[in-house]
Amino acid sequence: MDSAPHPDEEWTALRETPVAELLAADILQLLRVAAAHLATEPPDLSSARLAIDAAGAVIAAGDDRLGEHLALYRQALAEAQRVFVHVSHPTD
Repeated sequence: MDSAPHPDEEWTALRETPVAELLAADILQLLRVAAAHLATEPPDLSSARLAIDAAGAVIAAGDDRLGEHLALYRQALAEAQRVFVHVSHPTD
């Protein structure tokens, strides 16, 4: 038996899920991707920067339309940016 959802069911699920929720999941996934690339040795700064920039762009585009957790997304983005700076400019 095939357990994959039928294409119509996928479209229905997408239509029924608030866009702000979908974007929130994408923001958090992008920040997890950035963290993973920053945690490698050596860190993959190019990939991390792309993921951080993409998350920032989604946050900027959605702004207050992202709902009650906007401050949390901004805080998580700021933390990812701080980690990026720390990793890309280590002190000796």
